[in-house]
Amino acid sequence: MLKESLRMSVSNILGNKMRSFLTILGIIIGVMAIIALITVMESATVEVTAQFESLGTGKLTVQATGTPLKRGLSETDLSAIAAIDNVEGFSPTLSSTMHVVYQGQVVEDVTIKGYSHDYFRRQSESIARGRPILPADSESRSRVCLIDSDLAAAAFGGVDPIGQQVLINGMRFTIVGLLAKPKVDDVFSQMQLMGENGSLIIPHSTYMRVFGVSGVTSLEIYIKDPDRTDEVTEALEALLDAAFNYKDDSYSILNMESLLSVMNTMMDLMTNLLVGIASIALLVGGIGIMNMMLVSVTERTAEIGLRKALGARPRSIQVQFLMESVILSLLGGAVGVVLGEAVSVILSNVMNIAFAFSPGAVALGVGFSLAVGVIFGWAPARKASNLNPIDALRSM
Repeated sequence: MLKESLRMSVSNILGNKMRSFLTILGIIIGVMAIIALITVMESATVEVTAQFESLGTGKLTVQATGTPLKRGLSETDLSAIAAIDNVEGFSPTLSSTMHVVYQGQVVEDVTIKGYSHDYFRRQSESIARGRPILPADSESRSRVCLIDSDLAAAAFGGVDPIGQQVLINGMRFTIVGLLAKPKVDDVFSQMQLMGENGSLIIPHSTYMRVFGVSGVTSLEIYIKDPDRTDEVTEALEALLDAAFNYKDDSYSILNMESLLSVMNTMMDLMTNLLVGIASIALLVGGIGIMNMMLVSVTERTAEIGLRKALGARPRSIQVQFLMESVILSLLGGAVGVVLGEAVSVILSNVMNIAFAFSPGAVALGVGFSLAVGVIFGWAPARKASNLNPIDALRSM
């Protein structure tokens, strides 16, 4: 019975090709929209998550504005932070712009940064040649520095800068390393691109001594075990509260993992909203299927009456019409999946993000189309099965 019902359903669909195509057009558009939206959103989420991770998970960022009586964190406070359990290290974010002198040649608008040796432990790939800042440099406030390729080109030309000396604020610093050129598509690296003529990094302790900085207002804290970030945050809050005499709004702590979690939640909400909007097209497509099936029942009233008179059971007639509705819906769903994936690839290329295939989106699109076929095909199939054979034969 099922095989015969399937044959008759396919025959009726192929016998009305244009009407069948127009009927499933709403399903195609709805499934295509759902597939494309979910896939593009998931691809964008993967891309944004990767960019956030490049900023550094397992890291806390502290902004310590301080109070009128105490501006920023002192070296004693920094030592206390480093002693917190599960803290791997820290690096203050110190920066200013000034000129650098090499053999009487002045290079203006150079960004001078103060980082700790812990920063280079996390950013080992940032060194192209030479060595990074070492713990001994931080402890002894050594006058050593690293420069980037822009400053090397502006000040040294074809001369190897490593081992050369430059004047910063009237003091001699020895260049011990050359920074690698950052990737232009990396968010973290782009944030580091400062200064018209390049950048120069010195130990944070040297920076504080040379430029008379008594308090650090921005600080990155590196955590050994990211799963214990909350513990470190609580200990850090207790330390900062005591340091700033429990003054409100004297500091803030940014947890990159929490920020990433909030971002993922927002992306999920946006995806669900867009899928809900796209589902309206599926609803319209379902109404189209119901309309076609009702028309088909009216057109085939005589056929239904004749089949019933020959002994066909109402159930077999209902199965045939319901199967026809499901086939139409699944056919639209299949075409919608193919078009949706194609649109996703195109949009990913336009948005310059990596395409990420989403099996869940395909399953959702096919499941929605199947549900539409069953739900909107049930009433016409029920109507066909309930036709009185005598009344149906009178219409012949």
